[in-house]
Order: sequence, then structure tokens, then C-alpha cells
Amino acid sequence: MKKALIFGVTGQDGYYLSKLLIKKGYFVHGVRRRNSIVENLRIDEIFFDKTKNCDLHYGDVTDSISTLNLIKKIKPNEIYNLAAQSHVGISFDLPEYTSNVDGIGTLNILEAIKNVNKKIKFYQASTSELFGGVSKIQNEKTPFYPKSPYGVAKLYSYWITKCYRESYKMFCVNGILFNHESKFRGENFITRKVSKAVANIVCNKNTVLEVGNLKSKRDWGHAEDYVEAMWKMLQLKNPVDLVVSTGKSISIKRLIELSFNIVGIKIIWKGKNENEYGIDKKTKRKIVKINKKFFRPNEVDNLKGDNRLSKKIINFRPKKNIQDIMSEMIENDIKLIKN
Repeated sequence: MKKALIFGVTGQDGYYLSKLLIKKGYFVHGVRRRNSIVENLRIDEIFFDKTKNCDLHYGDVTDSISTLNLIKKIKPNEIYNLAAQSHVGISFDLPEYTSNVDGIGTLNILEAIKNVNKKIKFYQASTSELFGGVSKIQNEKTPFYPKSPYGVAKLYSYWITKCYRESYKMFCVNGILFNHESKFRGENFITRKVSKAVANIVCNKNTVLEVGNLKSKRDWGHAEDYVEAMWKMLQLKNPVDLVVSTGKSISIKRLIELSFNIVGIKIIWKGKNENEYGIDKKTKRKIVKINKKFFRPNEVDNLKGDNRLSKKIINFRPKKNIQDIMSEMIENDIKLIKN
């Protein structure tokens, strides 16, 4: 039986990846940080089911000794590094912490693999934030230009992964994943902020959705589709870095419009620039407004991935579009509010 080790297992990607690997016959080892408050709601159904081939461990990628000891103990065939401080906006408030987790954490895993067993396959969760929106569409040959501490830390991880691959002949890959969402998305991400606001309004709560830059465009896919791409990358004969995306992008403004349309609410926009706001066409009530605190010091205007190489090499075909994703998230948030 193959063994997989997942750092960052408590996030949305960790949940979907664990389910996928167990289904494929792996024994899955997940790593979580020890906190005073245990928050494992996403993965409880998996790792506390004694009939499933999985186990949870305490660890932290910023602790090189614990990382080394875990890899020595488990002896995995594959390692997936999903551990990160993954919110771009928060990285401006916590630049040093973000750099340690998202940058040095990757180095600690690679060093451990080098010293324990160079045949262990390694997947590094990279990001579209490497590009910084410097072109209309981004692919594997697009120059990097990160515009946040998060993007810069991930750029280090990208290059150190390539460095160890080439220097020590290790099987290491970077999955340059564009935005991917699900009902398990954290509440400080824009898609979840929107789905929660829509759900609150449907449930007759007096809610106003506060957002930052309405003009920013993103390429959104579903986390369940994207973790399959992660696994496929580690099944290749030779390691390669790939962009994983839908190839389509929409603005935050359009995301809000289509999300409210799902529940039968049409948004009418008033005002301009930072004074723009949205009202419910039927009730005339303001339900969307701009809050300057959500603007970032360095904005990324447009991220849209060219996924032709991932289609060719791993046959990546995203099954769900942004309409499907937001419908799922809104439905789930309505259930959470009612319960």
C-alpha cells in the first residue's frame, strides 16, 4: 500500500486530497499544527473514521526537526506540501510569519527528503500569485512578478523546489494553481465572503457585503478538481511544473452579480470608483458596498491561466465552473445559518 504524507491537511485542499488518495488505495498521513483550539471540522469525518486508512500527526513545517522526524517515521512514497499562510491580504500584516511558513517550511521538507530518501515524490503547492497579473494570460513561460509577501514567499518555494530537483535528482514538482474554491473555503476569502452574504440575505438577515477592488479579475476553479491534478502530477514518469486553471476569469463585480442571481436577486450598481455600491433591484436596499480597508497595498488586477500544457500532460479537465462553485457554497452557507 502506498503511503502519502500531507502537510496542511486541515485546509480545504487537504480535505479533498485526503478523500481522493484514500479512494485510490493510499494510506494517508495528515499533519496538523497543535493549537489551543482544535479546529479540524473539515477533516473530522475522514481521520476519525477508524474504517479508513489514515492517521493524524502533530507537526509544523517551520520546525525542521519535527518535519525530519515525521518523514523518517512514516517513510511516505509521496509528500504533498499544502501548508501555508495562504491569504494574500493577511500576508501584508504578517510578512515574517508568511515567509517562514510559505518559504522556509518548503525548504525544511526538501532537506528532510534529501536526507531520508531522495526517491520520495514531492508536490509543492505553488500559486498564480507568482505572476502578479503582469500579462493578460499566464502560463509556464510567463515571467514572475509577485506583488505581495505571500507571492514572494511562494516564489522562493517554487525556485527551491526546482533547485533540489535539479541538484539532487529528486522528483519534485510545482503545481501553479490558480484560485480554487469550495464550501470549505475560509471565511476571509472573497468567494466565501460573497456566499455568506448572499446566504444571510436569503435568510432575512440585515447584511451588507463589504468588499475591496471590484475590478480585480480571477480565474476560479473547484478544489476537488484541482487536487486530482496534484495527484496526477506525481504519477508522471518525469517531474514537470504545470499551471492548473480553468482558462477563464471574471471580475469580483461579476462574481457578486452572478452569486446574487443564483438566489433571484438582481444587483443595480450606483456611484463610481471607491463610492460604488450595489442595491437589490426589487427592495432598493443597499447590499454591497466598498470598504477601503480591503484594498491591498499592491493590487493584482488580472489572473487568468493558460492550462493547455496541463491538459496535454495530465489530461486536466475542470468539471465545475464558477456558477457551479458559488451555487454549492451558497447552498451550504444557507444550511449552516438555518442549523
